[in-house]
Amino acid sequence: MPVVDPIADMLTRIRNGQMALHQSVNIPFSKAKISIVEIMANEGFISDYKIEDSSIVVDLKYKGSRPVVKGMKRISKPGRKVYVPVSEIPAVRNGLGICILSTSKGVLEGGEAHKQNVGGELICEIW
Repeated sequence: MPVVDPIADMLTRIRNGQMALHQSVNIPFSKAKISIVEIMANEGFISDYKIEDSSIVVDLKYKGSRPVVKGMKRISKPGRKVYVPVSEIPAVRNGLGICILSTSKGVLEGGEAHKQNVGGELICEIW
């Protein structure tokens, strides 16, 4: 059965993998998912990622026996897109988390989008 929302599926695979204390999870490949996973790696929410065959292997990160990612929330959905101007980019958990936006300059973390003075579609929040 085809996946209706592939980004929500990716976030759910990561969340479920961490709850089960897996070392890594496999995610079907897409350029948008690569951009999101790259931001997560740069911000320290995952250890690393690799592209193998037609999937992305995400190495999950733990602090002791607890996952580094406390929560993830999909904001824009296929049936309801959420767009924000640069002045309304949210501060997630008072700066302890990040938001990821799809902008005219590519997929960016909220702080980077603010620096580049661009708004866009609010994809998800990670804390």
